[in-house]
Amino acid sequence: MDGSCLQFEENPIQDAISRIRFAPASNNLLISSWDTNLRLYDVDRSRSIFEASGEAALLDCCFQGESAAFSAASDCSITRYDLHSGMRENFGNHDDLATCVEYSNETGQVVTAGWDKKIKCWDSRSTKTLTAVNTVNTGVKSISLCGFASMVAVGDSVNIYDLRKFNKSFNSKCVEIQIECVRPYLDQGFAAGSTDGRVALKYFNPSDQNNDGYAFRCHPKAKRARHNFAAVNDIAFSPSTYGDFVTGDNKGYVTIWNAQSKKRVYEMPKFENSIASLSYSHGGQFLAVASSYTYSEENELEMPPRIYIHEMDDKYIASFSTGSSK
Repeated sequence: MDGSCLQFEENPIQDAISRIRFAPASNNLLISSWDTNLRLYDVDRSRSIFEASGEAALLDCCFQGESAAFSAASDCSITRYDLHSGMRENFGNHDDLATCVEYSNETGQVVTAGWDKKIKCWDSRSTKTLTAVNTVNTGVKSISLCGFASMVAVGDSVNIYDLRKFNKSFNSKCVEIQIECVRPYLDQGFAAGSTDGRVALKYFNPSDQNNDGYAFRCHPKAKRARHNFAAVNDIAFSPSTYGDFVTGDNKGYVTIWNAQSKKRVYEMPKFENSIASLSYSHGGQFLAVASSYTYSEENELEMPPRIYIHEMDDKYIASFSTGSSK
């Protein structure tokens, strides 16, 4: 698949896409959107295999293994879906918009966050069983999990909690950028994308305490676009190529970088809309790109949302990476 667009013939996506995620062991793609629908798409067979509508805009989603999923919604609710039976149940609630949801394979916890300034841990085996709550000083836009570490974007810092002792203590790393998204960098650290077009990479345990990472601006390679200050809406690390990660911004640019060389690897042709979300398949064969308005800027083009699937083999990369500046 060289950038093919997913087709939803019976019920096209009618509003902004909030999140896309490949399944942990298959090429099924989970999609949440503002049209209240959670969708599951079989990329191998090019068909939609699950859909559930709700009462409110979905702001995030995640898998629980291959057979279940969770969503976070604008009506403050956290919902669990059985992807085989089609059953759904209200799992829990926040006191304001529920913006983030993650599932931990290591602990079986569901971690959620919202505009109520709360980060909550739930026992996935029991509906509405809240096991821990932490309160921060601002609404939460983004969280990510890596092993036992929960990374929470709070203003210009990332709070790192240990899921095994969530209420006891945390480590906070200031990245000096207003954070739009935070994503794990293997088990070494995290990458945070900013509202002004920068990415900061920070290490959990740096060998040099005076150098715990670096930041750079994700400007496109075209000279006329080098003063691009568009928000970095999502970041995804390649599971197949060590150190490679992809960024997507609010101007429609998708660029792959290498964390070790600190250089651009290649840049895809500009998309017609903002990049709302990115996801690599479990083996790194596919990269899914959600091109969609995000409601974050007044002058965004409200073109129909689309999801593109790119097969990340050497031949495809070479087709648009020739001559890319470093």
